[in-house]
Amino acid sequence: MATKKIRPMTPGQRHLTRTDYTEITASSPEKSLLVALKRSGGRNNTGKMTMRYIGGGHRRMYRIIDFKRDKFDVQGVVETIEYDPNRTCFIALVNYTDGEKRYIIAPNGVKVGHPISSGATVTPEVGNAMPLKDIPLGTVVHNIEMRPGQGGKIARSAGAYAQLAAREDKYAVLKMPSGETRKVLVVCMATIGSVSNADHDKQSKGKAGRNRWLGRRPRVRGVAMNPVDHPMGGGEGRASGGHPRSRKGLIAKGYKTRKKSNPSNKYILERRKK
Repeated sequence: MATKKIRPMTPGQRHLTRTDYTEITASSPEKSLLVALKRSGGRNNTGKMTMRYIGGGHRRMYRIIDFKRDKFDVQGVVETIEYDPNRTCFIALVNYTDGEKRYIIAPNGVKVGHPISSGATVTPEVGNAMPLKDIPLGTVVHNIEMRPGQGGKIARSAGAYAQLAAREDKYAVLKMPSGETRKVLVVCMATIGSVSNADHDKQSKGKAGRNRWLGRRPRVRGVAMNPVDHPMGGGEGRASGGHPRSRKGLIAKGYKTRKKSNPSNKYILERRKK
């Protein structure tokens, strides 16, 4: 899918580039798979603002996505490809032969009428979900489980994918989207192919109002604040504010936040590139 440059008929359109939604085939979602999505505006249960720069935005409904892909050996067909306001990729509505409908993350290249199925005996084709032990080595996969039956956690955003590099005993070795090489149990499920809408990162919002539609309020720089409000605030004139820090004083660039005693360290064979 390509990005579309908008003709600058207004100042807000001068730098606007957005996804060409030619893949989308439906304008309204499946009502049985919708849930109300309540927004907090960054406030906690007492009304106190705990997260800044959140609020407003267009009203949304949550689409229930089948991340587990646990409908084994039942044939399904892609009915529609839809836009989902809650994620960067597109979603596909799958209609199964037993009458059930489910949303899945739409893989790249899947069209309306494409057959979809899950299980150990299905063919390793785009959109099908299989245990890692049955997927051929070198295959590109997405929506990968970290624990059996948990549901996909890895490579779910637009254009993301991991590659099945090897199998060692009861573990599969995956080359992650970040460049990290990691072991995952071979009984975990993964979906063949990469995620749709790979050109999402090439979009340019064009104007500040587009961020407000997404529920993001203007963010104030720390160096523009007073010393009482931020560690980088204050100073005469346009002082830089010292080393980049968060509002709580934690170093913002180069400071490692991962615990050295993290139990999952033993599954990581090679760290991501800096």
